[in-house]
Amino acid sequence: MKRLYAFFLSIMLLSICLPFRASAAQIFITNYPSEANAKVFVTKYPSEANCIVYDTQYSSDNEPGVWFYTKYKGDARAVIYYTQYKSEADLIVYFTKYKSDARCRY
Repeated sequence: MKRLYAFFLSIMLLSICLPFRASAAQIFITNYPSEANAKVFVTKYPSEANCIVYDTQYSSDNEPGVWFYTKYKGDARAVIYYTQYKSEADLIVYFTKYKSDARCRY
């Protein structure tokens, strides 16, 4: 009985955590750091990055680390500001040419 309860509890937690419709991260770039959810620094080295990002043209791509840039702030899941300084960044990213390399480490 205890195993059955644990099984149903884990199924419920997984169903809550999984998104109903997976898609690429909708990103809007702002010119103002005060309205951004995160300040992002772009690095030349993948070993320094928190996220290895693949820039896609399709909002339906649904893999971790795949970003789709929106034209409108209201459509975005995250608003980011690109900073020139690594020390003030919340997130350090490296852009890859290959979608299979995209991933995020949190």
